[in-house]
Formats: sequence, structure tokens, C-alpha cells
Amino acid sequence: MTSPDDSEPRILLHAPTAGALIRARGNVANIAKNAPHRTVRIVVNSEAVAATLDAPDAAADALTWVCPNTLTKIGRTAPDPLTVLPEGAVLAIARLQREGWCYVRA
Repeated sequence: MTSPDDSEPRILLHAPTAGALIRARGNVANIAKNAPHRTVRIVVNSEAVAATLDAPDAAADALTWVCPNTLTKIGRTAPDPLTVLPEGAVLAIARLQREGWCYVRA
């Protein structure tokens, strides 16, 4: 997905649970189909991290940012194409909102 102009917000889908991950992945598919020019990312933390690792989704995983704190807690690593955040998910979400991303809890 390419970067939108200023009138089209970047969408940040937060998935802290397995159910939220399913919804976020569905949202990504719908956005790709209906507004492919939009920039969208999924941030996973808590139980959604294990769900992400246990059930890969190539299309959505390329857009998924993973909480390093949860990875450490569960003793796992995130394979490509997942991206590990440089900070905990809560801090990253706050920073991304400050940078203009629109937060949506999946």
C-alpha cells in the first residue's frame, strides 16, 4: 500500500486478543479491496501475539507490528514478514497516534 495524502488517514488497528486479530485481519482485507491506496497496520500485543505466530496470514502479517514485550514474556520470536516494534505496543500506539495515525481497536 502506498502512502496516502494528508486527507486520507493512516489506519492503526490494535489487536490485543485472538478475536481482535481475526477482526483486524478481516479489516485489512476489506481495506485492501475497497481502498487499496490507504496505509494500514495491525499492532498486536498480549494474547494476539501467540495467535499471530500460531496462524500465519501472509498478506496481513506483512502489515503487522508485534510487541517485543509480549514476545519476551512468551519466549518466542517473530518470523518474517512480521515486524517487531522498537518499543512496547502501548508506547508505540501512543507515539503513532501523536504522529497522526488513526487508532481503531479491532
